[in-house]
Amino acid sequence: MERGDSTTRVVVLGSTGSIGLSTLNVIESDGSGRLRAHGLSAHSNWRRLADQARAISPRFVTVTDHQPADEVRAALRGTDVEVLTGVEGVIRMVQDPATDRVLNAIVGAAGLNGTWAALEAGKTVALANKETLVVAGPLIMDLARRRNARLLPVDSEHSAIFQALQSGNRREVRRVILTSSGGPFRGKTRRELLKVTPEEALNHPTWRMGPKITIDSATLMNKALEVIEARWLFDLEPDQIEVVIHPESMIHSMVEFVDGSVIAQLSPPDMRLPIQYALTYPDRFPCPGPLLDLTKPSALHFEPPDRETFPALDLAYEVMKRGGTAGAALNAANEVAVGRFLGGEIGFLDIPRACRSVLDHHEFDPRPTLDQLWKIDAWARLEVQRWIP
Repeated sequence: MERGDSTTRVVVLGSTGSIGLSTLNVIESDGSGRLRAHGLSAHSNWRRLADQARAISPRFVTVTDHQPADEVRAALRGTDVEVLTGVEGVIRMVQDPATDRVLNAIVGAAGLNGTWAALEAGKTVALANKETLVVAGPLIMDLARRRNARLLPVDSEHSAIFQALQSGNRREVRRVILTSSGGPFRGKTRRELLKVTPEEALNHPTWRMGPKITIDSATLMNKALEVIEARWLFDLEPDQIEVVIHPESMIHSMVEFVDGSVIAQLSPPDMRLPIQYALTYPDRFPCPGPLLDLTKPSALHFEPPDRETFPALDLAYEVMKRGGTAGAALNAANEVAVGRFLGGEIGFLDIPRACRSVLDHHEFDPRPTLDQLWKIDAWARLEVQRWIP
């Protein structure tokens, strides 16, 4: 553990979402005192945040939406929990000297600020916010190197790659293979997807996640963002990253080495295992999640993704090859397009079309600053908001 004592103090950004809830379950299930929630953050779900704080007594909570801050303070009156607000509160929590690891489970580009602040302070970041690296991969990895900080993956696919890579040297890697369940529309044609409703798209066959990531899984945009994340996280070339559809979601990803050996990480589809590994690495401990039972009759299936019906993967490979501002443009466009689809304003197949339009028309810069990336983010959001199918 990072401190002189045996406890790792964790700040959980996005503690009220699905990954945040699983993280708190991991911490609460640890009866040895190895893990402790030091800080929690939420945007607007202040009631759940206050309930969490009363239950586990962190040092801080931050509500990034300033409006309900007074309600949170009132709900926590009489406790020792300090209530902070806004991005400033997030920065204070993650940079607190007592903070050991920061688990970033914020959805979307909004998570970039927390990652950046934690890395600036030299912290270890357990990253569930893939948009951080999609938007600013080269800048983030450079900052981590300069500050002697570390990024550990939380997404099940990247955790699997991280674990499999320990079987050899990086120079011996031929490729990494990310697996995808295929989402709720695996095997469907474009014609069949013309009338898809948000309710149908939210019915994921394997995972229970928040609405944004569930829609991303349906369009395969989630896998597209994961491909970009893997490129920066593991310092890979675009042609070293492949995607296969694996409906059972038991193999979370694989690494193929130059000698032809393929190392896979298998476990039941439960996020608590990769979360715990990111919090306790390099050590392993019993996890509250289920165990894999290979005595039960089962089979594992694989097939190539249908990139004609689901063009998000092609957008990802284009973004990786172009670099620069392309990731920021794609991510922002997708966030707004998903919101418009969930609101009934555009169709399911319009999501990648809107992203394609923004990528084609944004003012590309091959070596942007962080400020320039935020400007592209704002421009892309406005463009998609007024985009007409």
